[in-house]
Amino acid sequence: MNLFKRAWWRLTGAPGKTLMLGGLFFVICTLVLSGFLIQSAAARAADNAKKSVGAVATMQLDVNGLMASGKNDGREPSGQQGGTIGSAGDLKRDLVDRICASSVVADCNYTADGAAFPTKSTELHQPVPPPAGQDTTGTDLFKVDGVRKLDEVSAFRNGDSKVIAGKGIGPDTKKDEIVVEERVAKANGLKVGDTVKLKKGDLSNGMPTEEHDFTVIGIYKNSTADTGQYVPAMMDPANQVYTNIEGASLLGGRTTDGGGTLESATFTLADPDDLDRLKEDAEKAGADLQIFPISVNDKQYKALVGPITKTASFATVTVWLVAVAGTIILALVVASNLRERRGELGILLSLGERKARLLGQHLVEVVACAVVAIALAGLGSQFVSEAIGNKLLAGEVDSANEEAENESLQPDYSDPSGMGKQGDGQPGIDPIDSLDVRLGPADIAKVGATGLGIAALATLVPGARVLRLNPRDILTKGD
Repeated sequence: MNLFKRAWWRLTGAPGKTLMLGGLFFVICTLVLSGFLIQSAAARAADNAKKSVGAVATMQLDVNGLMASGKNDGREPSGQQGGTIGSAGDLKRDLVDRICASSVVADCNYTADGAAFPTKSTELHQPVPPPAGQDTTGTDLFKVDGVRKLDEVSAFRNGDSKVIAGKGIGPDTKKDEIVVEERVAKANGLKVGDTVKLKKGDLSNGMPTEEHDFTVIGIYKNSTADTGQYVPAMMDPANQVYTNIEGASLLGGRTTDGGGTLESATFTLADPDDLDRLKEDAEKAGADLQIFPISVNDKQYKALVGPITKTASFATVTVWLVAVAGTIILALVVASNLRERRGELGILLSLGERKARLLGQHLVEVVACAVVAIALAGLGSQFVSEAIGNKLLAGEVDSANEEAENESLQPDYSDPSGMGKQGDGQPGIDPIDSLDVRLGPADIAKVGATGLGIAALATLVPGARVLRLNPRDILTKGD
């Protein structure tokens, strides 16, 4: 008799067991397919995130690399003190501008730190004087930041500061132009277009006496109010002055050759995979990457996809666990069915049926249940995966937000000002909090292959015992 007919009669003649086997397969296939869908949704989200936020590459001086290069032995012939880093460690703006022209750079920015002593025409904002007898020589200065674009400074981007008169610093700003805070402007009677005098904030050669003229091109307002207590002038946001790179280099006592000396430069890449191309373009532009290495800060990307990556990892573990556990459970069910049908097997074998065809009959029965279960799983798994995935993702997002909040409260001991963490200059970003689940032919194919593989293993492993039996043993012996 045809084994397919026997399989059909068996399935329809024992509907309870057929439904049980089909139900097990449905649960297994639904969970497995949901895991596959969560994995594919996470992969799409990660790919989209990579393209949307890109990556930020940072270029700055590596002192160890400079010493290893042999380009500076501590004796700088250009007039600087012995033992200093020297000109070989100066990151020039002109060099960075050439790197910014690379086709893989979507945007770039750079900064330079400096300081300036006040003059009679430009006094500090210090509403509370220092305690009597305290030496404030090293702190009674304006904090000068040289920037490429003022609107990309974190304080202006997040709204803590805003320009209220004139304009901000831009790529076309001259080295003798500055932007001052409103309280300093009021204290000195300054308005846009006025000329002020500032002294270098470099004490390496003693107290500076040379004054430099600067034109006020903008006035900004910082939202941080006065504390009513003494604060060192350099730590007071009101004494923050912005200029371009050359201006900050001049006031910081560094060379202004090559467009000024940078503290660091950042390059926003459209695709994080373009880092190697950026390094190639930097070397072509004349950069020594041993002295000024380029490293990628993918903090934004990790913050964006961190929770969804953990959710996808959990889904992967779930797929494996369900597949292995499902195979074991189904193998036990099939083995139990085979023991119950020993009499049937013995009669068929005594009538001349081949053992392989008997095993094939059981395989057809199990595969038939698996095919129906896979079809039903395809209809319902999308909703299941969305519900489960978003629930898991919500928990991971809450954990990520809590970790970020705790991290923000930790003091930054590397900050000499003691003002705590100031951020990394990148805008805050919220992690992905929802899954875009899509059911495609590839997902059906994967769960189909998995389901059929489970069916084959669950049937062939216990069914192998049938091949070792003979009709007499089956019919004369019990279990």
